[in-house]
Amino acid sequence: MKKILDAYVLDKNTDIGLFSHADPLWIARQNPEPHKALICALFAYGNANLIVKFLKSLDFSLLDKDDAYIQKSLNSHKYRFQNTRDVCEIFKSIKRLKNECKIEEILLNGYKNGGMIYAINSLICKIYSLNSYHSDGYDFFFGKEFENTAKSPYKRYNMYLRWMVRDSDIDLGLFKKLPKSQLLLPLDVHTHRVSQALKLCSRKSYDFKAVVEITENLRKFDPQDPIKYDFALYRIGQSGELDKVLAKI
Repeated sequence: MKKILDAYVLDKNTDIGLFSHADPLWIARQNPEPHKALICALFAYGNANLIVKFLKSLDFSLLDKDDAYIQKSLNSHKYRFQNTRDVCEIFKSIKRLKNECKIEEILLNGYKNGGMIYAINSLICKIYSLNSYHSDGYDFFFGKEFENTAKSPYKRYNMYLRWMVRDSDIDLGLFKKLPKSQLLLPLDVHTHRVSQALKLCSRKSYDFKAVVEITENLRKFDPQDPIKYDFALYRIGQSGELDKVLAKI
């Protein structure tokens, strides 16, 4: 299994592999800055082509503008669950985050309390403290913090951390203080289905326990960089190559 997946990593974790299908990382690589990349990651739900189309329509320089200018500039932008007001408030919140603190430091402080999932929780809590606005679309975008135990896969945040912490092949490697050995799998429908088929996951539930189980199994293949397999697993599912992989086992 390791030999097969390593071969797929070499094939998929390349510019050719990345640009073979639409991916929000395209836009994050054009805007290699933590706050801009966070917007790209958190809008990454739904059809990949539509995600990229929407992200291309955004003016990330708005993060340096005042609230009134943001409001005026984004009055026609909406995406799936986020209406125009939601998109405006999202930009205001990320702008305040940018002006007040460094994302990596927030994540690092949370990480010290219990690992990557606590890093994510700390970031979510900080973002909500910056803006009193709430709506279904806004709250969906930023996700929910947990009190004791995580239940959600936190896919978009784990993908963001993969982009920011991994420092090789397709990822950005902008964060230098968080260990890539402790990253968690950005679990989506493709990676969940593929992981089940490859016996990397026994859980039928699409939840945080499934994230932990798959991550631990991938860590057996590469303890220092287990999430290097994420993009390959995703592409195997997205491209319909799973039968080919199973035939090799």
